[in-house]
Amino acid sequence: MRKLTLLLLVMMIMSSAMAQRPRYITASLINAQTAKPFGSFSRLMTGDFHPGFEIGAGMNWSTKKKHDWFQEIRLSYFYHRFVHHSISFYTEAGYRYKLSEGFALEARIGGGFSRVIVANEVFTDGYEKDRYTKIVAGRSQAIITTSLGLSKVIIKEKNLKAFFQYQQRIQTPFVQSYIPLLPYNIAMLGVNIPLHSSTSKK
Repeated sequence: MRKLTLLLLVMMIMSSAMAQRPRYITASLINAQTAKPFGSFSRLMTGDFHPGFEIGAGMNWSTKKKHDWFQEIRLSYFYHRFVHHSISFYTEAGYRYKLSEGFALEARIGGGFSRVIVANEVFTDGYEKDRYTKIVAGRSQAIITTSLGLSKVIIKEKNLKAFFQYQQRIQTPFVQSYIPLLPYNIAMLGVNIPLHSSTSKK
């Protein structure tokens, strides 16, 4: 619990620092599947759907003609049907390589905090009321992410981008006694909307 508290504190400090100079915001729809890292990609399109959404903000630490180094913070929610609701707050640092015609390839790595709330009924024999309360209230977990993505400028004048991102997310600890790690494959489809400050317009 102390580690998760420290992680959340670090995330809040990073969010405060990034809020001083945001460059863009993101919004996306997501679908998650429990599978081994880089497991069956096709299941994200044809298997059971565990839908959700994400919003975020990002900035470029370094911008060059052909590449960027960037950082994003994100707030995520998805519903793993019949199992739990997952609310995550995390950050990713990434590298963006710019191609022709407004396309770009991206790679990211990150981590953060997740709150998991069970979506089904939990029964108790009456001797574990404290445990029952904890389960209903949810449990805190750390998450680790790696992502690959493709983006495309769709409105050049505003630098508005559409993107697709394929993320591997690991939640830990899930059930300490026998499932310490729970991996997810997540597909994201969204938009990247630039924020133009007054100083950038001068």
